[in-house]
Amino acid sequence: MNERVSVVIVTCGTKDYFLSCLESVFRQTYAPLEVILIDNSMAPAVAAKTFTAYPSVQIVSTGRNLLYCEALNRGIARSQGAYVLCLNDDVCLEPSFLHEAMEAFKVSPRIGMVTGKILRPDAVTIDSTGMTLTLCRTPRERGYGVSDKGQFDQPGYIFAVNCAAALFRRKTLDDVREGDDWFDPDLGIFFEDLDISWRARRRGWEAYYVPQARAYHVRGGTVRPQSGNGRSLARRYLNDDLNVLLLRNRYLVLIKNEAWGSLGICLVPVLGYDFLAWGYVVFFRPKVLRGFWSDLSFFRRAWRKRRSWRSGCRPAPG
Repeated sequence: MNERVSVVIVTCGTKDYFLSCLESVFRQTYAPLEVILIDNSMAPAVAAKTFTAYPSVQIVSTGRNLLYCEALNRGIARSQGAYVLCLNDDVCLEPSFLHEAMEAFKVSPRIGMVTGKILRPDAVTIDSTGMTLTLCRTPRERGYGVSDKGQFDQPGYIFAVNCAAALFRRKTLDDVREGDDWFDPDLGIFFEDLDISWRARRRGWEAYYVPQARAYHVRGGTVRPQSGNGRSLARRYLNDDLNVLLLRNRYLVLIKNEAWGSLGICLVPVLGYDFLAWGYVVFFRPKVLRGFWSDLSFFRRAWRKRRSWRSGCRPAPG
């Protein structure tokens, strides 16, 4: 396989993670066609450091924090490759990551999204081996927080990719495109990987996991304080604005993608999860409650997108 890959990295400039990420991209045995850095940092030093170290990188300075989805859309719009690798800046890839991930597309023409074995920086703790969808209708990272003992060393189909490091066919991205957007900008950050994977599945595409494609991720490196990096129960370490997005985006993704029959079957665990989530907000983060109810227009947009998407599902490609 000799297909061209565009790499899109979104950075907030935190702790110069982006430089380590770029170094790992330029060490790939499968050389990418282009590398595009979306700079959400609003700090001139980020562009200067990038140009000095890697002058071939295309730098898009946004002038404001677009959050992850809109920033990825900017990068995808500029990219030319037949495949697009979306990366968080706090991810480092092993040199063979792209080669191994690209091999997965040979398994079936229906595979539109690929992720690999994503470990924490200690190279022992698993961060993600792809995502499943729980009965609570929340995404769950397979193997999250456990030691890697080879229990996820078999490749195979998964429900969703983790967009900390996810490789997409261009055809898949274009198939889920909504106007000028591939990732839903209403989400901002959080649940965007579940949403795009779910939408792609409804178009007939599949997500695939390749354990040989290894990467290392500082979980929460760009959105949490250092004390919260790699910790579970992420909402405890997020500021109020991000907690609003975390709470809201769950409902946006469900409204857009869930079938009524499936929701009915899972209604009890869904309500149980929501009871605990809202209990935490009411007792410990009341500002999040006010932020959630301050603007409900996103619900109307989600319903419109649902109607559009439910009428647009079609059989698998290939």
